[in-house]
Amino acid sequence: MLKHLHTLSGHQNPIYALANTADGKGFYSAGNDKGVVEWSLETMAFVKVVVPVQTSVYALHRYENLLFIAQRSGSILVYDLEASSLVTTLMHHSKAVFDIKTIPSKQEFISTGEDGTLAVWSLKDFSRLYSFPVITNTVRSIAVSRDETEVALGCKDSMIRIYNSSDYGLVKELAAHKMPVTSLQYSPDGRCLISGGRDAQLKVWGLPDYEVVNNIAAHMFSVYAIAYHPTAPYFATCSQDKSIKLWGADDFKLYKILSLEKNTEGHFHSINKLIWSTDGKYLISTGDDRQVMVWRFDS
Repeated sequence: MLKHLHTLSGHQNPIYALANTADGKGFYSAGNDKGVVEWSLETMAFVKVVVPVQTSVYALHRYENLLFIAQRSGSILVYDLEASSLVTTLMHHSKAVFDIKTIPSKQEFISTGEDGTLAVWSLKDFSRLYSFPVITNTVRSIAVSRDETEVALGCKDSMIRIYNSSDYGLVKELAAHKMPVTSLQYSPDGRCLISGGRDAQLKVWGLPDYEVVNNIAAHMFSVYAIAYHPTAPYFATCSQDKSIKLWGADDFKLYKILSLEKNTEGHFHSINKLIWSTDGKYLISTGDDRQVMVWRFDS
């Protein structure tokens, strides 16, 4: 179902962030290096350094021709990929920014991170519309529901907080994990929210009531990313335990483990991020071993 296709080398330090290109033919990676890198999925090769950065990048998010670059310094770079130019640098967060998501229906994007605040920005002029404290320490992850009416935040205090995107009023607080929440993803069909934690667990929350419908002992250590396949009924997870796992989106059955310990190809250090290619043909993973791995998907 997943077969190792290629390993891309070139980064000199741990990698934390991935994002697809607008044409779906490549992707971007960034981390504790001095630049955001573009790679081609057609040639499986380095394309270029897209933009230099001054501090570590913890998240990348692309919306149309814009690439949002979240930095350890707390600043967010907005880069125009078509014009190959920096549009603006957004300054609000006092500490590292860990996640950025867009809400296209509202022409907004939101950011959060180590300072525990959520900032709401305009996609039209990049002005800051609103900000508020969530907790006094880190908010690690953001997920936006399929209909864009709710925003879930994964917090260091082990809670998931659900907000209404219309006015950012608090809807629910979920006692989610025994340790910090490190990853969140709403299912594409709108039926559930999946959370991963430093406790190595996956929890499945049924919508609209956010009742726990499944609790999975998924990994040995922190679950750092959850990624749904764009069309097939599967999702993938990656972990500090150096493994990638493929799960059924309907039955939550474990279908594949990719790990050196299981005698497959794999990363030799913590896996920090994974994404599917736009067409769903590839799974892309990366982490502290400075490698980017491309896996072919066959359903």
